[in-house]
This record gives sequence, structure tokens and C-alpha cells, in this order.
Amino acid sequence: MVRVRWEVRMQLLIGLMLILTVPASVALTDPQDVIAMNSLFVALGCPPLPGWLLVGGDPCGDNWQGVACVFSSITSLKLNGANLGGQLGDSLALFGSIIEIDFGSNHIGGSIPKSFPPTVRNVSLSNNQFIGSIPGSLSSSAQLLELSLDNNHLSGEIPDAFQPLTVLNRLDLSGNNLSGQLCPSLMNLSSLSTLHLQNNSLVGTLDVLQDLPLQDLNIENNLFSGPIPPKLLGIPNFRKDGNPFNTTIIPSALPPAPSFVAGAPTSYEHPWQQANGPSSPAMLSTARTRNFFTAKTVTWIAVGGILVVIVLVFCLLVRCFKGRRQSKEEKKHGISTYKIPRVNKKYSESPLQEGVQMEKVPKEAVMKPLDNYGVDSNRVVVIPKPQKETKTETKSFAESSMYKKDHSIDMTDDDEFLPRPPPPPFFLANNGTSNSVGPARVTTSRHPLKSPDLSSVQVFTVGSLQQYTNSFSEENFIGAGMLGSVYRAALPDQKILAVKKLDSTACTQLSDEEFLDLVSNISKAKHANIVKLVGYSAEHGQRLLVYEYCTNGTLHDALHTDDEIHHKLTWSVRIRVALGAARALECLHEACQPPVVHHNFKSANLLLDEELEVHVSDCGLAPLILSPSMSGHLLTAYGSAAPEFDSGSYTHQSDVYSFGVVMLELLTGRKAYDRSRPRGEQYLVRWAVPKLHDIDALSRMVDPSLNGAYTMKSLSRFADIISSCVQREPEFRPRISEIVQELLQMV
Repeated sequence: MVRVRWEVRMQLLIGLMLILTVPASVALTDPQDVIAMNSLFVALGCPPLPGWLLVGGDPCGDNWQGVACVFSSITSLKLNGANLGGQLGDSLALFGSIIEIDFGSNHIGGSIPKSFPPTVRNVSLSNNQFIGSIPGSLSSSAQLLELSLDNNHLSGEIPDAFQPLTVLNRLDLSGNNLSGQLCPSLMNLSSLSTLHLQNNSLVGTLDVLQDLPLQDLNIENNLFSGPIPPKLLGIPNFRKDGNPFNTTIIPSALPPAPSFVAGAPTSYEHPWQQANGPSSPAMLSTARTRNFFTAKTVTWIAVGGILVVIVLVFCLLVRCFKGRRQSKEEKKHGISTYKIPRVNKKYSESPLQEGVQMEKVPKEAVMKPLDNYGVDSNRVVVIPKPQKETKTETKSFAESSMYKKDHSIDMTDDDEFLPRPPPPPFFLANNGTSNSVGPARVTTSRHPLKSPDLSSVQVFTVGSLQQYTNSFSEENFIGAGMLGSVYRAALPDQKILAVKKLDSTACTQLSDEEFLDLVSNISKAKHANIVKLVGYSAEHGQRLLVYEYCTNGTLHDALHTDDEIHHKLTWSVRIRVALGAARALECLHEACQPPVVHHNFKSANLLLDEELEVHVSDCGLAPLILSPSMSGHLLTAYGSAAPEFDSGSYTHQSDVYSFGVVMLELLTGRKAYDRSRPRGEQYLVRWAVPKLHDIDALSRMVDPSLNGAYTMKSLSRFADIISSCVQREPEFRPRISEIVQELLQMV
């Protein structure tokens, strides 16, 4: 009897354990984030962190140390001072939604990760054992607000990779072994308020920092030289000790000759070399000093004589060369050969002549192609030789735009200076009309490229958009999508716009001309149910699209997160939303020439205005998506992809399938893919399609918030349209114009 009771108790205990372990098998955390955590755990050497596992686990559900989540996504890793070792490897790039990474004050070694997640905003790897150089792939983290790599063992130069990081507010690279000069792209950090570079071996001047909005600058104990820009002296917290700064303008004399007395500093050495170098004897003999200066004098005389001979020979050669052409050029142009046409010759002459002639151009014009604002200097100088007869007009253009004291090209009145002959093929728009050539192609101009195709859109400067969005601040952040982030912009006239800031990956897919063609094509898609493109910006290496703003957000939010708007989505409103979305696709598929495939149609790209009228966004942006397989993968994650995505194909009928998924969301109030539901109900299409032709099952799956306020006839017809759209074979799906006609009969 006792044995039986014991066996019963053991069975009950085992049953209880099984019951307790079943919920644990349903993980809360995104599987991709779990993989990233497991990979990071291995890279760090499997440290004894509470909750962390080598394989699987549920970081969000089981409260792993240092892990913070929002719903099922890991958004923060804070392990400051956790006595961690090992390396980071490339595991951080696997996180899909992480915002903050803090591994400060540990013993982590190896290299800085080659890439960070595109969503990350705060990264701290300070006080560790990292070696190697700072990766240039930092440019892919366009949303970075703070980056701290201080007190490691990093070496090499600071990479010229800061062009896209316009929202970066704090940068700390102090306490490393960095060398070289400050990279030019630091000038693009228009939001930077704190910069710490102390205790490195950086050289050169501080000119690239003078226009930044810095409030805290520490450059102590480096090798910076030259005069300190006056603007930097006004920084509230500016620490500069331990650098060999000159207090006056650097003289334009010849460089000093090497010392002839080993180990003894001379009066020709820099003051800082005397102060910091080896100790010299207290006194030098008069004879030794006299002999030293004699040797120096002889050396300089010899060098000077050789330079004079070289200059004379060179001048004679140049004069002979000019003598053959001077009369012809003066007769043709009616001006001296020392005026602007000499500058324009650099477009077609040899590199040697280019270097000589550029000496006569003002410093601002010469340095313009080197300001690293994303200007392609090769494009600036390419003007075909057959256009020689336009040199007089080119002179006028140079006088009116290149001789500006600022670092931008003013093209406000450039129409009268455009060359008359047709430009080479790469300057032609799709319609064959010629656009501006030469310097007009520079992306840092105030009005980048005038084209008849862009007459309906406005050109914004990056500076103005920064002002309107408060430097793309977090409070103006609307959301992030496949191609970049969207911010709210408030114009001086109180008008609200939406600015889509394309990320670096999207920007690199198209050249300048292709991007302007893209803008032109987007502007042609005009329809009441398509989000209007108001303008664009393409300067300083950035590309931004400015759209009209829709006050009620996306249809996805209205259906799934915003209860207030959800209750406003009555059955008639939902039919009207479906009709508006169908009309937008009809415009893209059948009215636009050439036809446009949306390629990313989903409820998150359908915006609602104050009247709950729908406006389709991201129209015409398909060329920016890297590849069909990539976009297919992303759409599959939302459950909106047509089956043919598996084979890498996408057509107009694929858009129709995605439209059917949106109609299913309108019908059921469910997400296209919902991991929180039971496995058989996670993909909306798989769960709903078998029920569309069963009137009882159809009635049960309608969004409960509708409270039965619809007719069964209307419901059945809506379901029939959905069923036709989500057919597995593309050829069995109707044209979008047929769907529009069906929905019109339901209104």
C-alpha cells in the first residue's frame, strides 16, 4: 500500500513538472534575437550571467541579466562592469530592433564589430581591451546618437565614415592610440555637441571642427598644430593643453632642413620638440653654433638655387606653349589668357596643366571638390571636348558660381549659362531632354539639378530639413521602414510634412542621376490615394524624400494598436479604405507609363488622413530595394508576400495578392502575421482562406469591434474579392481594375 502511494505521488510530481514546463516551451522572444543572443554568449566565452543559455532560451520571458525588451523584441543590452571577457564578433548585427548597447568597463578584446544593427542609437564599448582600427562601416548606423569607444587600444586613423551620422550627439574616442589627421567627414556631424579625442596621437589642424555646434571639446595630449580656429575658442568647455599649437599663422616658408647634430635640438626645430624632446646641454660652444648655421646656410642656398633653375625652365616651357595658342585664344574669346578660360582648360588638358592652372583659381573654388560633402569630383570636371565653342558661356558660369566665398554653388540663375550643345548621354533624363552639365551636377549645390521633370517638386536643403525636424530628433521620429526612418517636419508656415531619410544602404543603390530620375518618376504618380511627394534633398551625401503628412498614421496601427481610431473603422469606412488602396494600385499598374509595381504593399504603408481616407506610401521606391529575394524575405515576415516570392519573382499580380492580405486585415482585425497566436493561426492567409466560403465560419472571424454592423451580402462579396486576390497562382488573380469595379458596387 505504501509503495502504491509512493508511485502515485511520483506520477503526480512528474505530471506537475510537465505542466510547468509546457508554457516555457512557448518562447516570447523573437527567434532571430534568440539566435543573436546565443551567438553573443559564445563569442563572450560563455560567461556566468544569470539566465543566459548556450542554445535557445527566452531572454525576454526569462529576464536574462542586462536584457530589456519591448514586447518580443530585444531593445537594450546593458552589461556595464559585468567582468566580461572574450570578443563581440559580428553577433550584434543579428539583432533586429536593438536601440542601446552598453558593454563598458569590461575586459572584452578583439576588434570593434564591423557593423552595428541599423536601429541602434547608443553604443558604449569604453574601458575594454579592443584592438585594431575603428571600422569604416560605422556609416551604416545612421541613427546613432551616442558612440563611446574610449580607453581601449585602438590604433590607426579615424575613418572618413561620418557623412550619414547627422544625428550623432556625443562621440568619445579618447584614451586610444589613434593617429593621423581628423577626417573631413567630421564636418557632417551637424548635431554633435560633445567630442572627446584626448590622449591620442592625432596630428594636423582643427579646421574641420570649427563649424560644429560643440559645447564640450577635449583634445588634450595630442599632436595638433597650427592656429586654433577662433570659433572653437568660444566653446563653453574647451580643453586643449598638451598640444604644440602655434599662436600665429603658420608661415609659408620652405620646410626646415634636417638637423645635422644628432640628439641636439636646434633653433629650427618646433618649440614643442624642444620642450618635449630629449634634454639638450645647457650651453653650446660658440664655434659649434657658428659651424651649424654655416652648414644650414649653405644647404638653403643650394636648394634655393636648384629651385630657381627649375622654376625658370618651367616658365620658359609654359611661355612657349602659351605663345602658340595665345593669339588664337584671345582672338576667339576677346579676353586675356589669364582669365577664367584658363580654369576651364583643366576639364580637357593634361594633369600637369590642370595643376598649374588651378593655382590661379581662388582657394574656395580649388578646394570645392575636396570638401567631402559627397561630391564626386570626377563628375565636376567632365565636360566633353566637342563643346569648345561654349567656353565663353562657361566663363560666365564660373564667374557667377565658382567664385563664391562659401562652400556651395549658387545655381539660382544658372539657366542663362547652360551650354547650348547637347550634353553627353549620362546627363540626359528619361525623356531625352538635356539637363544642367558641369558644376551643376554637384550635389552640394543649393539647387542640385534643374530638370523639367522635377518642376512639380520642391528642392530642400539638408540644413532646412534639419531645422524643421529639430535635427531629426527623437520626438519627431515617426517610424523606421525597410529603406530608412521617417520624421515629422514643421515648416515655418506651420505646415507639417513627413521626411523620409534614406539609409546609407538605400543611398548607395543609385547614382545621382538615377536618384533624380527616381524622384521624377515618383512625382509623376499623382492620385488622390497616393501620398504626394512634396520635395527632396540630395546634398552632403544624403538623400531625403519629403511627403505630405497624414495625421492618423498607418492602417496597421489603426487596426492593431490604436484603439481610438480602430473604433472609427466602421464597415463602410473599411470598404472605402479598400477601394482607395485599390484605386492607388490601379493608377500605378495601368495609368503610369511605364507601369509601376509597388513591391512593398502592406497595411504599414497605407496612411490615413483626418477623414480616414487612405493614401498609399512608398510608391515608386522599388528600385531602392536591394533585390527581390531580400524584399520577399521582409514581406514574408509580415505575412504579406505572394507565394511566387520563393522563386524571386514579383509582378503586378503579386501586388494584388498583398492587397488581398490587407483586405483580410480589414475583415478580421488581425495582423497578417501574429506570432502571439497559436501556431495554426499565426499566418492570417493560411488560417482565413479555408473559412471564406463558409458563411458561419466567415461570420465568426469578422472583427468583433464591428458588432455585426454589416450585411451578410456585403460580407460575402468582400470575402469573394479576398479569395480571388490570394489565389496561389498569379494568373488566376484578377486585375486590380476589376477589383476596383467590384468594390465600387459595394459602396
